[in-house]
Amino acid sequence: MPRTSRGFTLIELILVIVITAALAVFALPRVLDTTLWRLRSFGDDLMARHQAMLRLALQQRRPIVATITATGVSWAYAGGGAIGTLTCPATESPCIAEGGSRSVTFNSGNSGATATSTGAAMTATVAYGSYSQGYRIEADTGLIYPTP
Repeated sequence: MPRTSRGFTLIELILVIVITAALAVFALPRVLDTTLWRLRSFGDDLMARHQAMLRLALQQRRPIVATITATGVSWAYAGGGAIGTLTCPATESPCIAEGGSRSVTFNSGNSGATATSTGAAMTATVAYGSYSQGYRIEADTGLIYPTP
């Protein structure tokens, strides 16, 4: 009668242990440190909402002002009326490195152009601990993109 195998061989068990150990050493610390993920999510949300407000200002033909502070970003119509806010994650606040309050006005003067309070391209750096990612907001178009 042919012998049927039952269970795993020793080599298979050792390979499973080695793969599990490698995942524990490299992947587990990254998964457990959620600071990086929260800040990346904040940066992605910042870019998405920024572009949405730029489109909204052009569609409604109304100026919208984005105010960037160390603890987050808020959007409001130029004549008054809040639209929304995006605050830094609670455990990583403040998360925007530049100090002071700066603003970006979309559809400035109903001309379709964007104006920044600095008069030039503006940088917003999302940073906390060892994580840092810069975002550049163009002064004339209002487009936002991550910087290397």
